[in-house]
Parts: sequence; C-alpha cells; structure tokens
Amino acid sequence: MKQYEVNFIVDPVLSGDEIKATAQTYVDLFTKAGCTIVNNDEMGLRQLAYPIKRRTSGIYYCVEFQVPTGAVIDDFELAFRRDERILRFLSVKLDKFGVKYNDDKRNGLIGKKSSSKKDAPAKEAPKAKAPVKKVAKPAPVAAAPAPVAAKEEEE
Repeated sequence: MKQYEVNFIVDPVLSGDEIKATAQTYVDLFTKAGCTIVNNDEMGLRQLAYPIKRRTSGIYYCVEFQVPTGAVIDDFELAFRRDERILRFLSVKLDKFGVKYNDDKRNGLIGKKSSSKKDAPAKEAPKAKAPVKKVAKPAPVAAAPAPVAAKEEEE
C-alpha cells in the first residue's frame, strides 16, 4: 500500500464547528474512497508566511493515510480546489523514510535524546577554574618613520 500525507489550511473566519466539519468532510471522503487513515492531526491556528485570499492566518490540518493505488489523489485535489473554505493544500507521497519519520515523531522519538546508553560513564564533577592572571597592557609602540628614497648622485 502507498502512504500519502495531505496538509490543508482552513479559512479561520469560519466558526469552530464549521472548521471541524470541514476537516471531518475530507476525512470521510478519504475513508469512502477506501483509504485507511493512519493519523489525523489538527495543528491549530498559525500565521501564514504571506496573505492568501486576504487572510494572514489559517487552521492547519494534516491527514496521513494509506491507499492501494494513487489514482484517487486526483479526485481529492479536485475537491480541495473547488472548496472555498480551503485556502491551500499539499498532497505528498511518503517514501519509507517519511513513513518512519512520521512514526517516530508520533511516538515522541524525534527531538529527544535517547537514554539507551547504559554503559556511558557517569558525569564528573566540574573542575574548579584556575584563577586568571591579569597581564599589564603593553605600552604603545611609536610608528616607524616613512622610508626615504635615496637620491643617486650623478657624476
């Protein structure tokens, strides 16, 4: 099965119920088309990098799903283009590295240091700092005189 991720931005001027209904509409559309929903993530209200349809913010959603063939993606994108409640969308086919990254991110493994190093040496106490010796500033050096060109004597 192929795994896809669809990110879309919903218009923030809609009411809270309309925003959730819009997202649920597309999740239902995916399931009716035979897709298996892996993850549905509402990322919330965020600022846009540039105005879209005179809006400077939007509600971000990310839906990750599996589908046997990628033929249904065109139908999804057509539905996104026709819906006025959607400001922007992006469909991405995930490779094995993208799938693993998303799994790790959902499981909390991304961004944290792993504590699997059992044989790591214990941290040593910080060493005391040696006192810093103050050194006197050297006296300023006078500038050297400019070189004088030697005149050749003519005989």
